[in-house]
Amino acid sequence: MRAHNFCAGPAALPAAVLERAQAELLNWQGAGASVMELSHRSPEFVGIAERAEASLRRLLGIGDDYAVLFQQGGASQQFASVPLNLSRADDTVDQVVTGQWSKKALAEGKRLANVNVASSSESSNFTTIAPQSDWSTTPDAAYLHYCPNETIGGLEFAFVPKSDVPLIADMSSTILSRPIDVDQFGVIYAGAQKNIGPAGLCIVIVRRDLLGRARENIPAMLNWKIAAENDSMYNTPPTFGIYLAGLVFEWLESLGGLDAMYAINKRKAQTLYKVIDDSEFYANPVDPQCRSLMNVPFTLADATLDKVFLEQAEEAQLLNLKGHRSVGGMRASIYNAVEQASVDALCEFMHRFEKDNG
Repeated sequence: MRAHNFCAGPAALPAAVLERAQAELLNWQGAGASVMELSHRSPEFVGIAERAEASLRRLLGIGDDYAVLFQQGGASQQFASVPLNLSRADDTVDQVVTGQWSKKALAEGKRLANVNVASSSESSNFTTIAPQSDWSTTPDAAYLHYCPNETIGGLEFAFVPKSDVPLIADMSSTILSRPIDVDQFGVIYAGAQKNIGPAGLCIVIVRRDLLGRARENIPAMLNWKIAAENDSMYNTPPTFGIYLAGLVFEWLESLGGLDAMYAINKRKAQTLYKVIDDSEFYANPVDPQCRSLMNVPFTLADATLDKVFLEQAEEAQLLNLKGHRSVGGMRASIYNAVEQASVDALCEFMHRFEKDNG
């Protein structure tokens, strides 16, 4: 029996995808070998990668003026790749800081460029986002970087920033949860381990006119132009990750695409937030206008009950609800593969726990 998995990442994968991968694991489509044993140069695996990219392009409406790259190193490697590909050492870049992941991107950016913090939510303990009219951006910045959804704090942008310079988005914990207009962005990157597939893979969607801006001393493995020219196979790519990602993309298409997924995700989030908001026992610290669709942090009125809550939740097969150490409390990550039934089970447990301990 599979438990209800609310892990922030590596996160739940769709059962249908895991079952298909299980069935194909030893002998992929009659090839006589596992997909993990196929050469990345073979026609079979090239076909897998091409189908995965085509499916992702359909889901997000990605035009030919964007390259789609399958990269290694997760999203954290892109914290360095972005400034190395898009700026010179003496350029100014703008960054918006709304949580722990954009703080990490900021720290890496400062090592490689002159960074202007256009806006920061740290004074509110990352519970709200300032309107863009209050930001202090640089007119000739090389780019503007932000994180649309902060996994740890459950803080999400309700708007896409307007920008005259390339807009760069770390969409690791929000990509594929709803439709987006890719044309609003210069670069979108996303670690796979939330809504795409297994950890270790990172998707980079980059407007082609931004390729070729990289610094001369950039490592080849970080150079998006080299990756694009080699169809993400400059080196051996994360083949199993690409294969599983492709299955996830097909699964999303079979559900009706991102419009259908968005409707499902809104229902899940509304169900959980209602339990929190209707209770004096639970609380969510985030400005309601900035609440995340994917990551729902909440606290108990009596923090001494946290350990008991987590122990009893695990006994009820409700896993990975402990909040990040920098925030405390609880956090339920309800990514695409987390079903409504799992959210309902969590809500029922929360009602029972409040009744017994409130």
